[in-house]
Amino acid sequence: MDLRKIVDNLKPTFSKGGKLSFLASTFDAFETFLFVPNTTTAHGAHIRDCNDMKRTMIVVVLALVPAFLFGCYNTGLQVNLTGWTAFFYGLVRILPMLATSYIVGLAIEFAFAQSRGHEVNEGFLVSGFIIPLIMPISTPLWMVALGTAFAVVFGKEVFGGTGMNVFNPAILARAFVFFAYTPQMSGETVWFSTWKMMGAQDAVTGATALEQLSSNGAMQWSALDAFLGFIPGSFGETSTLCILIGGAILLIAGIASWKTMLSVFVGGIAMAYFLGDVCGMFSYPAYYHLLVGGFAFGAVFMATDPVTSAQTSTGKYIVGFMTGALAIFIRLCNPAYPEGMMLSILFMNALAPLVDYFVVQANINRRLARAKK
Repeated sequence: MDLRKIVDNLKPTFSKGGKLSFLASTFDAFETFLFVPNTTTAHGAHIRDCNDMKRTMIVVVLALVPAFLFGCYNTGLQVNLTGWTAFFYGLVRILPMLATSYIVGLAIEFAFAQSRGHEVNEGFLVSGFIIPLIMPISTPLWMVALGTAFAVVFGKEVFGGTGMNVFNPAILARAFVFFAYTPQMSGETVWFSTWKMMGAQDAVTGATALEQLSSNGAMQWSALDAFLGFIPGSFGETSTLCILIGGAILLIAGIASWKTMLSVFVGGIAMAYFLGDVCGMFSYPAYYHLLVGGFAFGAVFMATDPVTSAQTSTGKYIVGFMTGALAIFIRLCNPAYPEGMMLSILFMNALAPLVDYFVVQANINRRLARAKK
């Protein structure tokens, strides 16, 4: 008996009137994960293909895989391991964080879906994968769980679930943990894993590349090292190359907006050149800002979130540019907080609807002006 027949035989049990009908939302989530729904719209013009929300989210997860795989290797590299030993060391370290994120997040998603009698939202397939990637590998599992729970409940469900949230859930989880437990999420030692396994040794602890640039105007790694990702930092944010490969996948699949993505990088580099030495904090090339910290990861995977970013074409340019520019502004003018990308994305998430409103209103005014002529 094939899988489709097994699912069809079980379906009456979970349908209305069945013994387990109260778990209808849970069953539907698993069924639509395994098979494309056979429902279509009855009225209006709609695109009908196999790419429903779950399939779209899975493509985003696949785009994150290059950064994930490199993060596994780089984590082992930071504790003086090499080759496959380094990779498997990082894999063993990240899997508990990944499991914690998915277990906590999906449990809350399923609970809300069951209580409301709604379908299970698909958005957490991506958020649950991103959350561990934007945290230091030394983050305790209970912090990952708490940040995930906060993001799902207060970042999504209170607004109505996937598609209704104002803020990107993954970056909200990172922000909550950062501000609630700042000593454990910042400083010189949190970026290094010191588990005594697979022959790992204590790494030489010190500031990240971004922290070194912010405080000293120089870093001990070359620009090529930063581009490839051989630097300490959050698990999936170090390799700009792998992030750009993931970005290319999103663009080819038509999931992310190139307008937003490109505008973030343009806004960042423009602000870095504009400020120059005004803030007295750096004497290194402006493009370094695009290679260190979470700038590239945020530009590719979070600023382009179709739910929390701008919806209008012009708005994408504006929000993207302002996101990149604000991130660099925070970096250069606030020595106590050298990152900036996290706050910039959250701030522009809140402003994106307003930007879209003014863009639409300006278009209406132009049309009215033409009509009066």
